[in-house]
Amino acid sequence: MRITAGTFRSRTLHAPHGDATRPTSDRVREALFSMLTSRGGLLGARVLDLYAGTGALGLEALSRGASHVVFVERARDALRALRANVTSLGVDDHVRVVPIAVERMELEGPFDLVLADPPYDQVATGAVTRALTGIAGLMTPSAYLVLEHAKGDTAPVWTGLEHDETRRVGDTSLSFYRRC
Repeated sequence: MRITAGTFRSRTLHAPHGDATRPTSDRVREALFSMLTSRGGLLGARVLDLYAGTGALGLEALSRGASHVVFVERARDALRALRANVTSLGVDDHVRVVPIAVERMELEGPFDLVLADPPYDQVATGAVTRALTGIAGLMTPSAYLVLEHAKGDTAPVWTGLEHDETRRVGDTSLSFYRRC
């Protein structure tokens, strides 16, 4: 797994062994960031990466011009990989790692972009919808929330957010939301 573009293009990212962490594929990350670029780009953006895993999404955002990323992840193996990736890229001054479950986070925004890649079963069961209640309050007026989920799952509904569109990339869906 590698960063697909920007300052850190082709740099390798560490991932924990096993299947407990499901990093976003290079193909999906390329498509996602192409879509985000067409919506205004990432230059100077403050990014919140939820269910961060290895940090691939947030680190890709940094590589493409974001100024700061807050990573929220609770799994120990994923946190080790995430911290190793941050150190290997030398971006410690541009990130904050919050080792807590998303549903227990207490963060201050605002963020220009929120990336959420939860375990897919949490989208289907509604757990991610409950965990992200009030997320709109952490977003700037022009911010997007992008939810990665299985292509068969319906895009959730959140108070304060308007579903903009869902795009499919292989077996993955990317649902885009804006503040109402």
